[in-house]
Amino acid sequence: MSVAEEDSRAMTDFYESSLDGGKHWSFTVRAGTVLKITDVAGGANVGMLFYNPCNLLERYNAPDTLKCQHTFKLTQGHCLYSDMGRIFCSIIEDSVGWHDTVCGNVHRETVEQRWGALSYQQHRNNWTQNGHDAFLVEGGKYGLTRRDLAANVNWFSKATVSDDGTIDYVADHSRAGDFVELRFEMDTLVLMHTCPHPLSTAPSYPRAPVHYTLRAAPPVSQDDACRNSRPENVRGFANTEFYQRYGACCPR
Repeated sequence: MSVAEEDSRAMTDFYESSLDGGKHWSFTVRAGTVLKITDVAGGANVGMLFYNPCNLLERYNAPDTLKCQHTFKLTQGHCLYSDMGRIFCSIIEDSVGWHDTVCGNVHRETVEQRWGALSYQQHRNNWTQNGHDAFLVEGGKYGLTRRDLAANVNWFSKATVSDDGTIDYVADHSRAGDFVELRFEMDTLVLMHTCPHPLSTAPSYPRAPVHYTLRAAPPVSQDDACRNSRPENVRGFANTEFYQRYGACCPR
């Protein structure tokens, strides 16, 4: 197969679906897969965690991700690291420009205080789910528990820090049609939810839906923008590629 044919094949989506606001899902993706998430109506928040499906003790490390790339936000060119120095995925395209990974998750008590307690038993799919419990439900499918939760990403959300150290949430940061594309560099278990950002003060419980697609990625070149955005990423890619070739235990 020629390079042009490989690139054409890589641009074709092989799976697509949508997730309504206030819901959750999980899946495992292979290295060499691109996940594109699109904010359908604007104002979305997608909480996400990453784990190594071959070794669930290896999971997303937000502090190292920010520290080694000298950043407070996530955007195109950044890589998302595990706590073992490997790269789960790279942000290859991004129309938003700022994604939060410092504010964490919203809990049941916060949701009840801001928007009221609507249970599933009484309100079915219109209940007010929270991100913390959403991760516990999805993680439980793979044997993960409360102690396995880590600091998460909040795609499409922006939080800034003022001069006095206060973290300020930027409402309506993402617009309808905004998207982010993640290229997975290693086999990854993905947990995701569309519950509100923990600092959201929306007058009613936010229910912003997202659409997502999966497609094959072209091979990563040596001059790849994410690989070369930081010297640390060059080493991270080398570490990940070694693991994928010689250490990953998942059957291929």
